[in-house]
Amino acid sequence: MVSLSRQHGNTLVGLILGLVIGLTVALVVAIYVTKVPIPFLNKGLSRNAEQDAAEQKKNKDWDPNAPLYGKSPAANAPVDKPAVNPAAPAPAAPAAESTSADPLGDLVQSKSEAGEAFYYFVQVGAFNSSDESQTQRAKLALGGFDPKISEREQGGKIIYRVRLGPFQTKTEAEDTQAKLKSTKFESALIRVQR
Repeated sequence: MVSLSRQHGNTLVGLILGLVIGLTVALVVAIYVTKVPIPFLNKGLSRNAEQDAAEQKKNKDWDPNAPLYGKSPAANAPVDKPAVNPAAPAPAAPAAESTSADPLGDLVQSKSEAGEAFYYFVQVGAFNSSDESQTQRAKLALGGFDPKISEREQGGKIIYRVRLGPFQTKTEAEDTQAKLKSTKFESALIRVQR
């Protein structure tokens, strides 16, 4: 006859052994998950104070006219640097000389017809890529505005500016700026000499 042997196992020992193995696996997985960067959350690079200080120092003495000085910047550079506002456009080039017999009279007449000595724009953004500027333009168009995109080379890069205008008076530009603010668009008032 076949003798049946009874198994003498301890259920409690099996339960404790399974619990220890399960907790060990859970601990290993938790350590791995916390060390791996989380997708979509750690995408941006963090900067330290030293990098911010270096960037600020680089931009402190930035001269937008540096490419215009030619090969010897020391000879052509201005002695006293005026404060430069990077959001403000460069001054307009002087108008071509008139061939009229009375150029000064023509100048006075044109200034009196114009009313103010400046045009005004409301700038709603300046972007490094054309796609970003087109997106901003589309958002403004949906808000009922008619923006225009202008390109400008600045520091060797093309900057795409999204602007409204030109406005003949400052009050018109300020009214438009107030409308933009009420629709949650940030903007800057730009003054350009006629």
